Amino acid sequence: MAPRSRKKKAHDRVLTCYCDGHCPGNSPNSTCQTRPGGSCFSAVEAEYEEETGMYVEYRTFGCMAPEENGGLLMCKVAKVPHLHGKNILCCDGEDLCNRDLNPKFTPKTPVPPVKPAEEALSSNYFVIFSSIIVGLSVFAVLIVVAFLTYRRREKQRKQPRLMDGMCGSQLAPLQDLVEQSSGSGSAALPLLVQRTIAKQVQIIQPIGRGQYGEVWLAKWRDEKVAVKIFFTSQEASWFRETEIYQTVLMRHDNILGFIAADIKGTGSYTQMLLITDYHERGSLYDYLQKNVLSPQKLQVLAYSLAAGLTHLHTEICCRRTKPAIAHRDLKSKNILVKRNGQCAIADFGLAVKYSSEHNEIHIAQNETRVGTRRYMAPEVLDHSLNPQQFEAFKMADMYSMALVLWEMCRRCCTPIKGTISTTCEDYALPYHDYVPFDPSFEEMHAVVCVKEIRPPVPSRWQDDEVLATLAKIMQECWHPNPTVRLTSLRVKKTLKKLEGICINIV
Repeated sequence: MAPRSRKKKAHDRVLTCYCDGHCPGNSPNSTCQTRPGGSCFSAVEAEYEEETGMYVEYRTFGCMAPEENGGLLMCKVAKVPHLHGKNILCCDGEDLCNRDLNPKFTPKTPVPPVKPAEEALSSNYFVIFSSIIVGLSVFAVLIVVAFLTYRRREKQRKQPRLMDGMCGSQLAPLQDLVEQSSGSGSAALPLLVQRTIAKQVQIIQPIGRGQYGEVWLAKWRDEKVAVKIFFTSQEASWFRETEIYQTVLMRHDNILGFIAADIKGTGSYTQMLLITDYHERGSLYDYLQKNVLSPQKLQVLAYSLAAGLTHLHTEICCRRTKPAIAHRDLKSKNILVKRNGQCAIADFGLAVKYSSEHNEIHIAQNETRVGTRRYMAPEVLDHSLNPQQFEAFKMADMYSMALVLWEMCRRCCTPIKGTISTTCEDYALPYHDYVPFDPSFEEMHAVVCVKEIRPPVPSRWQDDEVLATLAKIMQECWHPNPTVRLTSLRVKKTLKKLEGICINIV
């Protein structure tokens, strides 16, 4: 029993311990004494610093009270993994035994302080809003990509194949080919396609003959076309007319539709071909001799002629520029009548082009006095036309247009007052009462320039609104002073104001 008594006394002795940060009563002497059965300890734990947002170690030394069971509970913590950034070591062998104890420090993972509820809610709203914006943006991009892909596939599906291969080429229908070339801004088909069409055309019968060649009815794949075969001496006219027809943005409802041009040569014989749309009603000259007009039909003819000439005279400036063009040989034989009653201007062998960008008129030298003498303007007949001014060529066209309008008006029927009958004049060429069928320059100069004679305007024309309007237009357009003549655009607008026009002409 004696040894057990001695062991108990040794265990219950009072220890002097090193203290720092855990001294009872904030004792300044850095030591403390335990109660009997107590122990000394050295502890370390992690403390969070708001400035750095990091956990740092904080060490304390002191005395462990016996009621805390100094080595069995608190002091055994160092022997197991600690999850809270704390550790402690204890001793009771001698005084100040804890001075050199250094428990291992395992820092905690940095955890930011909990945000206030309002700030957290605001952050959640921002995340949700950002997600919605990103989602909508991605959806919009997908829609645009899908739409562009669809349009490209539709365009490829509808686009006619010009050539299926180098051998045995298969061409799309003529109307599809023409629409394709018009949609691309060009007025003509690719040259290889033009030559293929020219080789496949089947000539049927002649339908006209003029100063520059013969016109034939032909077929290309069961579609009727007109083929103009130029005389070998008119090579310059073929080149000029082909160049004009293939001008960018030239195609228009009231300009004869161009299809192809080609030169066929056999060594000793050369054929220059110009293939265009075929209009079974023929030229205006032939049509007026066989048909009479109502005021409505007259209005359609006159308006469509003005629309075609306006397109010709107008320079179109855009990505691909169309130059202004003057016809210089406008007459009823060079105007075709379409099935819908509209006019289509043709024969551009003498036409001139003008580009304002370069301020240049494309005209051959010594070519100012050309055209059909009967339709020549006074300034052309007396050599006063200034070839350096493009407006002069346009005003000469307006004089010729006035004579064509006069031919139309003669064939328009109006009621005879007091009866149910109608009347109109027989067809006649301008100045038929004053010059022969093929007048000379001198004969036309004497009538138009010297005597200043103009075709007569019957009094009955004043009884109808369309005829009266056209009579006023033609008198202003064949004025001897070119600068006071109406422009084609002005004529077009005036005719459009008349009531009763039922065909949509652009």
